[in-house]
Amino acid sequence: MPSFDDPFGQKRESGDQQRQIFTVSRLNSEVRRLLESHFGNLWLVGEISNFSAPSSGHWYFTLKDEQAQVRCAMFRGNNQRVRLAVNGRPNSQNMHGMQVLVRARLSLYEPRGDYQLIVEHLEAAGEGLLQQQFEALKQKLQQEGLFALERKKPLPKQVRTLGVITSPTGAAIKDVLSVLKRRDPSLEVIIYPAQVQGADAPAQLRQALATAIRRNEVDVLLLTRGGGSLEDLCCFNDEALARDLAACPLPTISAVGHEVDFSICDFVADIRAATPSAAAELVSQDQQQLVRQLQQAEQQATRAMQQILQRQRTQLVHLRQRLQPLSPQQRLQMRAQQLDDWQQRAEQAMVRRLRQQQQQLQQLQHRLQRAQPGHALPALRQRTEQLYNQGVRAITQRLNQALSRQQAAQQTLDIVSPLHTLKRGYSITVNANGNIIRNASAFKPGDELRTRFAEGEVISEVRQVNP
Repeated sequence: MPSFDDPFGQKRESGDQQRQIFTVSRLNSEVRRLLESHFGNLWLVGEISNFSAPSSGHWYFTLKDEQAQVRCAMFRGNNQRVRLAVNGRPNSQNMHGMQVLVRARLSLYEPRGDYQLIVEHLEAAGEGLLQQQFEALKQKLQQEGLFALERKKPLPKQVRTLGVITSPTGAAIKDVLSVLKRRDPSLEVIIYPAQVQGADAPAQLRQALATAIRRNEVDVLLLTRGGGSLEDLCCFNDEALARDLAACPLPTISAVGHEVDFSICDFVADIRAATPSAAAELVSQDQQQLVRQLQQAEQQATRAMQQILQRQRTQLVHLRQRLQPLSPQQRLQMRAQQLDDWQQRAEQAMVRRLRQQQQQLQQLQHRLQRAQPGHALPALRQRTEQLYNQGVRAITQRLNQALSRQQAAQQTLDIVSPLHTLKRGYSITVNANGNIIRNASAFKPGDELRTRFAEGEVISEVRQVNP
C-alpha cells in the first residue's frame, strides 16, 4: 500500500493497518514546535485591541487590521523596555486603538489550541517609520565621513561667549542658564531663537545656525532642546541641518533630549552632551575651583617671593659689605689718613736725618777738637749748612710731591664720586629698602621713594608711573 510522510515526521500507511493516534496535548505541542521552527521573527503593523495587563506584569492584547486579527502576548521582561507616550500605566483605555509596529515570533498556546504571537519588541507605528528613516540617514552620513573623529574640533580651554540655538521659552535654555549662573556667572550667553519642534523647525534651526556663523561672535555654539518622543525630536534628524552643522567653522555641542535620546545632530556635532545641563557644565568652569586654584597659586607666589626677597637681602648685605670700603667718603678719609701717615713718616725721617747730621757734626767737632783743624772748621760748617739745606729741600720736595699726588687723587675721587654728580644737579632715587632705582616700572602708585640731592633728601609718594 502507498505511504506518505505526515507533517510531524511520522510515517503511516494508508488504511487501518498502522494507525497513529495523537492526544490533543501532543498535537498542540507538535504544532507549536512546527510553527516556532518554521517561522522566524516577524515584523507586523496593526491596531491594538482587547489590551490587558494583569498583576503578573505581562501584556495580552489582540493585533488587528481591517480584515483579520491575531492574539498576542508580551511578557514582563520585554514590555519593561517599551517606551510609549501614554498617560499613566498602559491599560485598555490608553492602549486601545494604538497603531503599533511589533517584532514577534509565531507560537501556539497549547492549553487552548490558539495560535498567537510572542511579542519581543513594540513601538508606535509612526516612531517605527521615523526610526527606520533615522537609521538610514545615520548610515548614509556615516559612510560619507560626517561622524569621523578626525574632523571634530576641540572646545577652547576657556569659553567667554556661548551661543545657544534653541527655543527661548523652552526648558532647555532655563536649565542651561541655571547651571551657568551657579558655575560661571561671568560667561556671556547669546541666544539664537528657533523652533525645536514641528514642520518649520528644521528651516528655523538652519537659519539660526547660519546667523551664528555669519556674526562669528561666540566661542562655542550649543544646539539643544529638552526631551520628547522620537517624533518631537525628528527636526534634529534633518539631513540639511546635519550637513550645515558639519560645515560649521565654530566648535559645536549637541544636547538634544534626555541621556537615552540620540539624534543625527549628536553624531555630527563636535561634542555630544547627554542633557542641556551637561552641556552647560562642559563649557563653564567651576568658580569655586578657580578660587581655590588662585589661592594656591597666591600662596605659592608668596612663598616664592619671600624666598626671592630673602636672597636679595642676603645679596644686598654682601654687596654693602663689599662696597663699604669703596665708599667715596671713606676713600677720602683713607687717603687723608695715608697723607697724615706719610707726613708723620717724613717728619720722623727728617728728624732722624737731622739727628744723624747732628751726630755726624758732633763727631766732626770731636775730631776737630782733637785734631784742632781750625782752618777746616768754616768749610765744614758751610758743608753742614749745605747738607742741612739739601735735606730740608728734599724733605719739602717729597712733602710737596705727596701733597700733589693727594690733591690729584682727591680730584679724581671727587670727579667719580656720586656727591660730585649730585652737585651738578642730579639726584639719586631709592626705594623704601634703600635700593637704587634705575627703572620707573619698579614703582607702583602709593610706593614711598627717597630722593637724595647734593644737599639734603626728599621723601615722596608715587602718584603715577609712566614707564
